[in-house]
Amino acid sequence: MDPSEPSRNARTTERGGGISGPGEDAAVSSALQAKIIETLRTCFDPEIPVNIYDLGLIYDLRVEPSGLACIKMTLTAPSCPVAGILPGQVEAKVRGVPGVTDVKLDLVWDPPWDRNKMSDAAKLQLGFDLGFDVVPVTRLRS
Repeated sequence: MDPSEPSRNARTTERGGGISGPGEDAAVSSALQAKIIETLRTCFDPEIPVNIYDLGLIYDLRVEPSGLACIKMTLTAPSCPVAGILPGQVEAKVRGVPGVTDVKLDLVWDPPWDRNKMSDAAKLQLGFDLGFDVVPVTRLRS
């Protein structure tokens, strides 16, 4: 989900006698998507000290040119203690982003979340091994 990627729903609209192409709508949607991602990075599962975006709980984020934010998210487990409140908190925070006109949030369980969905930064923050082959510096000096 790269915030610089254009919206899949870019459309051509007529404004003030001129025509704005899909690129203009895509640019607006992309900028709004970046603001939403910034906001999502302020949301945390209280049991895990990593934001929900880098934790990999946001499966899809699409922003319509109208300002509608469509989010598919999951939780670390269906029995997660915050299952009843976290989606509502996410929706409220995204709704507060200037330019967002509405939010459609779907809580999904398929595919199930696992730690492979986390960003490398989140894995490092939690102390997980990234699996890189590291050559000790002392071996390079021989």
